[in-house]
Amino acid sequence: MHQRGTRIWGEAWVGRLARLLRSWLAFALLWIALPVGAESPTTADCLGCHDAMEPRITAEALQGSVHEGLACTDCHADVSAVPHEATPERVQCATCHPSVGAEHARGMHRIGSKDGVAYATECHDCHGSHQILAKDNPQSPVHHTRVPTTCKPCHVGVFENFQRSAHGALWLADDPRGPVCTTCHTAHQIQKVASKGFRVELPRECGRCHDDKAPSYRDSFHGQATSIGYLVAAKCSDCHTAHLNLPKSDPDSSVHPDHLIATCGECHDSANVNFVAFDPHPDFADRAKSPVLFYVTHFMAALLIAVFSFFGLHTLLWLQRTVVACKRGELPHFPSSAQYVQRFSFAQRMTHLAVVVSFLGLAATGALLMYHDAPWAPLLSALFGGAEVSRYFHRLFAVVTAGYATFHIGYLVRSYAGTDVRAEVRSGHTIIPRLKDARDLFENLRWFLYLGPRPQIGRWAYWEKFDYFAIFWGVPVIGISGLMLWFPEFFTRFLPGVALNIAMVVHGEEALLAIGFIFIFHFFHVHLRPENFPFDPVIFTGRIPLERFQHERPEEYADLVRSGRLADVVVGPPAPRTQRFAYVFGYSALGIGIGLVLLIFVAYLWRIMHMAV
Repeated sequence: MHQRGTRIWGEAWVGRLARLLRSWLAFALLWIALPVGAESPTTADCLGCHDAMEPRITAEALQGSVHEGLACTDCHADVSAVPHEATPERVQCATCHPSVGAEHARGMHRIGSKDGVAYATECHDCHGSHQILAKDNPQSPVHHTRVPTTCKPCHVGVFENFQRSAHGALWLADDPRGPVCTTCHTAHQIQKVASKGFRVELPRECGRCHDDKAPSYRDSFHGQATSIGYLVAAKCSDCHTAHLNLPKSDPDSSVHPDHLIATCGECHDSANVNFVAFDPHPDFADRAKSPVLFYVTHFMAALLIAVFSFFGLHTLLWLQRTVVACKRGELPHFPSSAQYVQRFSFAQRMTHLAVVVSFLGLAATGALLMYHDAPWAPLLSALFGGAEVSRYFHRLFAVVTAGYATFHIGYLVRSYAGTDVRAEVRSGHTIIPRLKDARDLFENLRWFLYLGPRPQIGRWAYWEKFDYFAIFWGVPVIGISGLMLWFPEFFTRFLPGVALNIAMVVHGEEALLAIGFIFIFHFFHVHLRPENFPFDPVIFTGRIPLERFQHERPEEYADLVRSGRLADVVVGPPAPRTQRFAYVFGYSALGIGIGLVLLIFVAYLWRIMHMAV
């Protein structure tokens, strides 16, 4: 055995020595034959040496290369004569491929020795040196079927996971649908996987193949937050892993039921069995998969359509009737008056200010998520300091909402304590609905249609009561669903995971209903109808001119006169400073609200355009 090994070793060295002598001989003959002052060497001149010396390059190796037909000196421009003593400089591929070179220079595989990048690669590491084949050539190292094995030498662990994954199974089966490294990471401008650009674009990249899952992810909180640049929100690879993505049924899968708590626990420390039952890809139209979610979604849609349809028609009829009334001179003009009626107390005005501030804040920060795919969403997000900051603003405004709601409930309890509520309702002094509100609605519709006079409105009109009770309904509905989304781990201790999906639907749809109603119908009722246009300051000053009060609230005026209490509520005009504040703050709030409605309208147009495409 020892003698056989010695013989093999000796034969190897004899072969090496023979090749070396051949190379020296070829080098010497070329040196003698080359005339002084000759032109740049040809490919044949270079092959005369390199066909027999290291690095060994043959004419056969160059055949089929995309560079076939180029001279060696086209790439090795510093070689002006052969033989050459110095080692040629590194080939600059970017000379002929500037755009690819620029992408490579920005990617993670850039030549970065000066930056201390140990894992930098050059073009030949992936494409080869001389026999560079087109990427659609099955023998090319960058052909779709060979990319993983080309990347393997530097990414051994990734390759091992990849070939076990669902993606790798497709690749091993030569299925063209199977993604490879360059499918997700691109070929040249490879980004850091932790960078903002890569993580934000990740759902869109995955969605190119998984178009059945992309819409449901996009409409979830994770997808909405990702769209506006929130890096912490879970991306596809956070749940399914980047390379070892396996079917849910596979026991080794990160989304297998046995592993969900651990997977979700990477972000949600207190994840529990109910929490992981939350559906990250809900299909609201699939009644068989989730009947509760299906019916809740359709109920909210029906509620939104019903409210918008009724008040849309109500507003249009009112608008045309008041325009005609203005032209006919039916609506009196009220000049500045010396006598005003104190309509709202200080507490009511301050509560309304809190409502305005918190509602505008919630609408603006919430619209970022609901319409995350709109072109204006990133700009509005940046205005609030980015996605990471805007969510804290949203929660701050939610706390303000909870504060004024609690204060108002206490105010009501104190106001009605010891009061005969039935007598208050009969008198019309309270916000509680009564039978006359239905008659007022009917008479107002008759007036809209030119069939009768305007109704005798009391202290609170039927549309104002609707506004009020819409808030009474909306605040707890939006608030409780918002709390469930804010503290999902806590609520899933005693609620099923589907409750989070329901909370997502209810929170979004109820918020849209509130935004649309307040910024369209409420604004029209109070500010934008012709007799008040463009702004009614009463809620901010708390005072209304006596003549206007007598015209708009005839029932309440008659009751005050009859009871002898009119003199108790008649006051002077608002202070100039109060009026200035009312107009500055009021116009600002009005402008923000109308602006948000326009942005939402643009968002819907944007979605319709993209659906058509």
